[in-house]
Amino acid sequence: MAALSGKTCSSCGKLTNKYTEFKCPKCGKGIIIRCEHCRETYARYKCTECKFEGP
Repeated sequence: MAALSGKTCSSCGKLTNKYTEFKCPKCGKGIIIRCEHCRETYARYKCTECKFEGP
């Protein structure tokens, strides 16, 4: 059985291969990962470092 690869979306929590990754716009420390679907639907995310919420 093949191992799953990809990253976990910060918004929906699903494992995805189609994502965008960027540093938190407020603190610059937290890493935000957004899957294609959550980006398109403007789903909210939360920084694990400073608790900033976006989009």
